[in-house]
Amino acid sequence: MKKNNKGTARNTLYYVLIILAMVMVVYFFLGDGNEDTSEIQYSTFTEQLENGEIDSFNIQPTNGVYQITGEYNEEQTINNNNGLAILGSTESTTTQFSTVVLPNDATLTEITDLANDNSVSTSVEEESSSGIWVSLLVSFLPLLGFLVLFYFMMSQQGGGGGGGNGRMMNFGKSKAKEADKSANKVRFSDVAGAEEEKQELVEVVEFLKDPRRFSELGARIPAGVLLEGPPGTGKTLLAKAVAGEAGVPFYSISGSDFVEMFVGVGASRVRDLFDTAKKNAPAIIFIDEIDAVARQRGAGMGGGHDEREQTLNQLLVEMDGFEGNEGVIVISATNRSDVLDPALLRPGRFDRQILVGRPDVKGREAILRVHARNKPISKDVDLKTVAQQTPGFSGADLENVLNESALVAARRGKKNIDASDIDEAEDRVIAGPAKKDHVVNKREREMVAFHEAGHTIVGLVLSRARVVHKVTIIPRGRAGGYMIALPKEDQNLMTKDDLTEQIAGLLGGRAAEEIVFGSQSTGASNDFEQATNIARSMVTQYGMSEKLGPVQYEGGNQVFVGRDYGQTKSYSEQFAYEIDDEVRNIVNNGHEKANEILEAHRQQHKLIADKLLEYETLDAKAIKSLFETGKMPEAYEEESEYPSENGQSFEEAKRTLEKKEEQGRVNDKEDDSKESDEENQEDSTKE
Repeated sequence: MKKNNKGTARNTLYYVLIILAMVMVVYFFLGDGNEDTSEIQYSTFTEQLENGEIDSFNIQPTNGVYQITGEYNEEQTINNNNGLAILGSTESTTTQFSTVVLPNDATLTEITDLANDNSVSTSVEEESSSGIWVSLLVSFLPLLGFLVLFYFMMSQQGGGGGGGNGRMMNFGKSKAKEADKSANKVRFSDVAGAEEEKQELVEVVEFLKDPRRFSELGARIPAGVLLEGPPGTGKTLLAKAVAGEAGVPFYSISGSDFVEMFVGVGASRVRDLFDTAKKNAPAIIFIDEIDAVARQRGAGMGGGHDEREQTLNQLLVEMDGFEGNEGVIVISATNRSDVLDPALLRPGRFDRQILVGRPDVKGREAILRVHARNKPISKDVDLKTVAQQTPGFSGADLENVLNESALVAARRGKKNIDASDIDEAEDRVIAGPAKKDHVVNKREREMVAFHEAGHTIVGLVLSRARVVHKVTIIPRGRAGGYMIALPKEDQNLMTKDDLTEQIAGLLGGRAAEEIVFGSQSTGASNDFEQATNIARSMVTQYGMSEKLGPVQYEGGNQVFVGRDYGQTKSYSEQFAYEIDDEVRNIVNNGHEKANEILEAHRQQHKLIADKLLEYETLDAKAIKSLFETGKMPEAYEEESEYPSENGQSFEEAKRTLEKKEEQGRVNDKEDDSKESDEENQEDSTKE
């Protein structure tokens, strides 16, 4: 509480000084505000005194001169030239004047004689004892104010580091914060779907808790652990679990906290961070998003980033330099390990590089069970089935699915989360919220229905690796409709047949438009993008082209502009033409395959499109029944985000909900009145 009060007082004084500085600037530019007094020269004063224009004046010694102030008999017109030049000069009237004269007898005699001749009243005052101090204060007050203002600005800048004590020039201190064990509730039991990765970190924690068990076998403590993988796979969560489980000090900092506006701050903060960790060794340092400061050196366009490279050099020295770094383990997380400097990745610095990838079906089920602990899940929900329906989802995606399902259930007025809520949440995460009120003309709606039915038919026929899960023509996000095909099982390897089937399935929508309507629409643009990317990867990365052979022409890594800038292609222009030609042939073959399948199943294609126009959404059971028997399954109901009794618009649904709540309150009052009547009857019976 005392720290907060000190911080509040310091901030208040900081803003007060800013206001005072602004006032002084305005005073400096616009004058002292005494615009009713005319400052005149001594010759003008004597002339006006001789002409009888002055009524009275006062003489006072001030700082070695005589200050004369007085009043005119009549108002005088003066020009105000104070202030900024852009304001120009203005005229005003005044009855007061002031001037300064030298302190000699001849001048005083002349003034006295003129005053007596013209009957002007004169008074004399003693010199003020505080005048010299006031003058000095006025002279040095602006400078003092700016110095104090600068001090507080530096204190504000340095308040974030070194424990936040607000000392001047504190910006070179590390901003790392020691983890609060009481506030951090994450443990290894809360991390699911990454058992092997978790075991690697458990070993590090055990090493710090009981180093003798390892040192007896001659093992040395690992200097660093690098967690790499796609976003949302749980890298930071693993680090939080280490902080919760470790019985040693844990310091966390982001890579972007090192480099700021001052030169040399990054290296200084690295030194301070490791000095603090060494004093409290054994300790753990966690650097999140380390790629912000540890990018490959010499990879800047037009020269390197000296400040970032200086910070990286200091980090390299601290992790494995001349002095050593015993008892301190560095854990880092990044999703761009391809841009890190090679010197940082060698053994002795980051001894372990742990890939935290997307979970498999078993891992997804475990993750769903962890996030479903505090949610009322209905008995009809099978989390194993949900895990099978979410291939490629990361841990963050799965948590988002369950959170969205809880929001959907609350919107529908339910007390539990059922399968329909989770299904709607999956669609929301994949494609965005449904736009059921979106106005679509009849022809466009029919084109979307036949387009999605085309994807569905091709997916049903070419179902060796994938199974059609759902198809809908309800707009979501930027898509007018979509078809979801899920793999039969998780695949780490894809064959050439699998990829060609995917291309044919993607081009089924355009083929359907050409067969049914004899035209082409813009709705297939995303299909072409995905099909072209798959075909180019087949040719340039996977060596699946008979014409070009098993040669890799392009890498699969993301482009790092600084490193890859100016590098020429590894193949000639002739091969570039042949690559484009081969990609075009693969896509065209997929388009022809989709055409053949749709021509052979025209009747099923039209049936599924008609049912889409009627129901808008078809699940796997309905699609399979229509394709095999030509009939809809029994007791099939159209799924709706809002039940029909809740209205179609948000306002209607809100009014319906308010009516239900009001009716519930009325029923509660009736129940209470009935209970009171029954109690009164019982009391009368007893009497």
